[in-house]
Amino acid sequence: MKRKFWNWIKNDAGGEEERTLVLNGEISDETWYGDEVTPALFAKELNAGSGNITVWINSPGGDVYAAAQIYNMLMEYKGDVTVKVDALAASAASVIAMAGTTVLMSPVAMMMIHNPITVAIGDSKEMQKAGEMLEEVKEGIMNAYEIKTGMDRKKISHLMDAESWFNAKKAVELGFADGILHEGEGTEEDAEGLMFSRTAVTNSLLTKLIPKKPEAKVPIEQLEKRLNLLTH
Repeated sequence: MKRKFWNWIKNDAGGEEERTLVLNGEISDETWYGDEVTPALFAKELNAGSGNITVWINSPGGDVYAAAQIYNMLMEYKGDVTVKVDALAASAASVIAMAGTTVLMSPVAMMMIHNPITVAIGDSKEMQKAGEMLEEVKEGIMNAYEIKTGMDRKKISHLMDAESWFNAKKAVELGFADGILHEGEGTEEDAEGLMFSRTAVTNSLLTKLIPKKPEAKVPIEQLEKRLNLLTH
């Protein structure tokens, strides 16, 4: 079996069974594509209990197939699923977060979405196939974001193209999260939502590095001639 990146914690809350699922670190160090054992184990543990569950996420992402299967399992779970982003829900981990009935972010947490990435070897046809596969994977990821946020797919696509990072406030503004943990407990309620775009930063840097062309200056004699023509 592949490295287990999740852990279950049982909580007794007034006689009702409540469980906490902790997703910490990389979402599977090996792909779940073609793997039947690991997803079956996760599903067995998920359905071993009943009642509402809380999912704590602190992950830079990982295997998109594992994230997709976990997302589907959580979406199909009969109880409420409250997702809490501890520090980071990036890449594939952000897809899992979209399965939450309610998604809450720590005031210091970040969320990142971007285009899927792969490594391919082969000729031009193999590269073309890899590109087409990535486009289909992107469409699937966009479905999860669209269901949660209600955002236009073109806007979601642009955000993914730019590799966008959201703080908690911005994630709520865009609909990727529903609220902020500990909000009102001494936090600044009027704090601005901030979004970081790798593409925007790169373009800004390139603009500063590329020397600007000197502005063409018109000799005073030509200006005087033009003025004389206008006055006659």
